[in-house]
Amino acid sequence: MTNTIQFDVSEHVAILTMNRPDSANSINREMAIELANAAVECDNNRDIKAVVLTGSGSFFCGGGDLRAFTSGETEVSEYIQTVVTNLHAAISHFARMDAPLICAVNGPAGGAGVSLAASGDIVVAADCASFVLGYTAVGLVPDGGSTYNLPRRIGWSRAAELMLTNRKVNANEAYRIGLVTEIVNQDNLARRARGLAAALARGPTEVLGATKRLLASSGSESLETQLALEERGIVESARHANAAAGIQAFLNKCEPNFESYSVGVNNEHST
Repeated sequence: MTNTIQFDVSEHVAILTMNRPDSANSINREMAIELANAAVECDNNRDIKAVVLTGSGSFFCGGGDLRAFTSGETEVSEYIQTVVTNLHAAISHFARMDAPLICAVNGPAGGAGVSLAASGDIVVAADCASFVLGYTAVGLVPDGGSTYNLPRRIGWSRAAELMLTNRKVNANEAYRIGLVTEIVNQDNLARRARGLAAALARGPTEVLGATKRLLASSGSESLETQLALEERGIVESARHANAAAGIQAFLNKCEPNFESYSVGVNNEHST
């Protein structure tokens, strides 16, 4: 898992670094498989409480490796199928895991790189970052959850414009339209992302995961169903020691010491 994806865990924070700098960290079959494996590990390893995804070198991720797609190893469609299946598995695990995902966009992001950035719970971009979807420019349909996540982040009309025109968006515009959470100086990006991850890792991880799932369901559920899910989630979380620890720490004006436990918020419900 340390070839095209560098995987480092320290103090409950996993740092995943896309590591094909000579190819703009573009996604070939090997990287897609390794990214999926890394996402599964982040999802299953209870010692991992926050995840940072970034790129090596000057690019975040240039998208799919079009040169590899046309290498002749297999038909283009078959190669893309393998890449997309694993990329989507990675994005699904990132979305469903309890640990928050921070995308540290250290440079240009294209195609699936934009999709990966948009999948972050928090997106921190270097001031040199830029975003261009580019799928339709090469005759391909968007993937990587971009048609799901981008409309939620920036609105349907803006997402449609960027997908259909392939217009490049710089870091300032990305912040203005809601694609990124904050912009930092390039030299400070790694430290800022690591600091955010460390702060989140000290939180009640399963509560953060339950909150992620509630946010994910909010776009498709009715108000009454979402209220029911929130009720179940907050009542369930209140049964555990972390709630008592958090409330007591708040009243005493001190930092809480959260432990891991399971909060069962999902979409299996009746109305």
